[in-house]
Amino acid sequence: MESYSPTQPVATLDADERGAFVIKVYQHLLLGIAAFVMFETALFGLGIAEAMYEFLVGASSAWLLILGAFMVVQWMATSAAHDVQNEAKQYAGLFGMAAGQALIFAPFLYMVFNDPSNGGTTVAAAAAITAFGFAGLTIVAFVTRKDLSFLRPMLMWGGIAALVLIVAAVLFGLSLGIWFSVAMIALAGGSILYQTQAIMAQYPSNAHVGAAVQLFASVMLLFWYVLRLVSALRR
Repeated sequence: MESYSPTQPVATLDADERGAFVIKVYQHLLLGIAAFVMFETALFGLGIAEAMYEFLVGASSAWLLILGAFMVVQWMATSAAHDVQNEAKQYAGLFGMAAGQALIFAPFLYMVFNDPSNGGTTVAAAAAITAFGFAGLTIVAFVTRKDLSFLRPMLMWGGIAALVLIVAAVLFGLSLGIWFSVAMIALAGGSILYQTQAIMAQYPSNAHVGAAVQLFASVMLLFWYVLRLVSALRR
């Protein structure tokens, strides 16, 4: 085996090293999803999901506080997960991201589960669509020979525009509607395509936890808007 620098991108390594890295990334992605499910189950079991939903119904502007807190947690978790010199911080970042996602999903999932026209079948359908969509995007990203780095500025601009629209909707009581969900699904899909290539082109082999966290955040964004769309269509 050839020697390589700890900061050398995975794409420059041999096939065995690249394969081992990819396996670790997706193992940790699954670990993050499992942690999300466990945290969400605890929030429902302890009545926190219901309490958050009732609080937000009475104070919809509180969504801005929750969104702000989530963005801070997401930034901290992502930063910790990318500290390749400290394995404990990497896992703290992964589980911190899962906990943050579980908290922001909790009132939304509570609403869906308790909607007579939706319920558990809606969540299951959204989860299945998300899983198949992620699998398809991953295959495309790996097999295409086209460099997808051109997506980065468009994704950044799309993310900023979406955030502005969400804040405006909360402040002024606007309804973003189905087409906003469709646009956000496209944005999340583009993010998965870009990140799947980027983790190979930019990440060293010991940064698999950070790479998993990046993908996990995009998968959860995709799941959120797929669930929102499926829920709206079933009403």
